[in-house]
Amino acid sequence: MVNVSCIIPAYNEALRVGRVLEVMCAHPLIDEVIAVDDGSTDTTAQTISRFNEVRLIRQLVNAGKSAAICAGIRASACEVLVLADADLVGLAESDVTALLMPVLKGTADMSISLRKDALLPWRTIGLDYLSGERAFHRELIAAHLDAIAALPGFGLESYLNELLIRRRARIEVVNWASVGHTLKARKYGVWKGLSSETLMMKHIMETTTLAQAAQQISAMQRLRVA
Repeated sequence: MVNVSCIIPAYNEALRVGRVLEVMCAHPLIDEVIAVDDGSTDTTAQTISRFNEVRLIRQLVNAGKSAAICAGIRASACEVLVLADADLVGLAESDVTALLMPVLKGTADMSISLRKDALLPWRTIGLDYLSGERAFHRELIAAHLDAIAALPGFGLESYLNELLIRRRARIEVVNWASVGHTLKARKYGVWKGLSSETLMMKHIMETTTLAQAAQQISAMQRLRVA
């Protein structure tokens, strides 16, 4: 049986990360759960530490999502990796199973979630190319960890897309019809939330231009399996 490591980056997610950890820790297909507290200023680390089965990695300085996930991957031991955001709402065991099975069965090289609250353009085309919930074999990114650690905070997904496209990897989109996430405006308030969203888009554009994003989407659509 192929082993599975779950990596969850968390920054100031004390009120939300516990719900995701409960699902991941209880999942029969997941062998280890690693949560990376990325320099939180709230009680995220204390919340994570309540889960004895979770390996907590604490980064004292906020290094960004890409670096946090890279730290989790470096610490992980399993062949298959599943990434999940810490602010998911409505996540159930069946959703995680659906994300994992295409990779575990060998019908896809990476599976990507399509959450119910993905932006309308992504729901329309049936692909959220920036989704943070993905499953894939470690081998896909093993030679690229130094590059991933140096990415802008929210540049990881675009970088992974490029790796997929270069390898002509098979992609399966998994519809998460009951799973959403907590909007930044709800987490931080309207203005701080808008500022955070703007920073996220800035990081994405530092990794991929608009033209490149369009090319990624088109290429990823061609690589999708039924």
